[in-house]
Amino acid sequence: MIGLIAGSKSLPFLFAREARRRGESVAAVAFEGETDPKLAAEVDSLEWVRVGQLSKMIQALRSRGVQRCVMLGQIAPRNLFDVRPDLRAMALLMRLKQKNAHTVFGAIGDELGKDGIELVPAVPWLTAWMPGSGYRSGAGLPEKHLPDIRHAFDIAKETARLEIGQTVVVKDGATLAVEAFEGTDACLERGGLLAGKSGGAVAVKLAKAGHDLRFDIPCVGPKTVETCARSGIRVLGFEAGMTLLLELEELEAHAKSRGVSLVSVDASS
Repeated sequence: MIGLIAGSKSLPFLFAREARRRGESVAAVAFEGETDPKLAAEVDSLEWVRVGQLSKMIQALRSRGVQRCVMLGQIAPRNLFDVRPDLRAMALLMRLKQKNAHTVFGAIGDELGKDGIELVPAVPWLTAWMPGSGYRSGAGLPEKHLPDIRHAFDIAKETARLEIGQTVVVKDGATLAVEAFEGTDACLERGGLLAGKSGGAVAVKLAKAGHDLRFDIPCVGPKTVETCARSGIRVLGFEAGMTLLLELEELEAHAKSRGVSLVSVDASS
């Protein structure tokens, strides 16, 4: 039995289907107003909780004998305890000196551990959708963009280390946009705007050093590709072995039709 703390969008579905394909039972906890109700058809059991009901969430997993669980889907830290947090959630927040994704989700992992439930990365179930070195797909990749890919990767590693953001847009060696609080799509749009009508910009999205994959796996999906195409970004790079490609067949076909190159970047190269 594997537990699933399910946020919004498609990742909980992908995990549940793969786990059950491997013969594992899945006990899920869903959040009212966030998790897609259709997930119920993909898991062995599902219990609904309100955002902020930490005690009820943990009890739901314990009651089904869960000893390991994963956390997948969008559960924004700023919203996680907005709606009537219970006493355990309030105590957790009061202990935190800093409140960000790492500290909040790390504290939730600690609380699960107190009740004998280990929060583990979902990566072992998702490796088929996390390409390694040498992956290229979508539109053809002109050689002239290779220096910009490496340049953007190096900058993104540094900005991620500084907790600024994990996406960078460059063109001809010039840094056009660095992701901050606005998120990936807004960064891509801003970078594309600054690239001008000729387009041809390169974007790279990656994980920071020591990125805790229990809480957050960097993802690229069809929406990301569409944002790139609309913004005139020609190449979308991502870190090899650390990035999940959502709706893979649709993503690759969409990238090809929209003229966007997808390429994995090896951190050691």
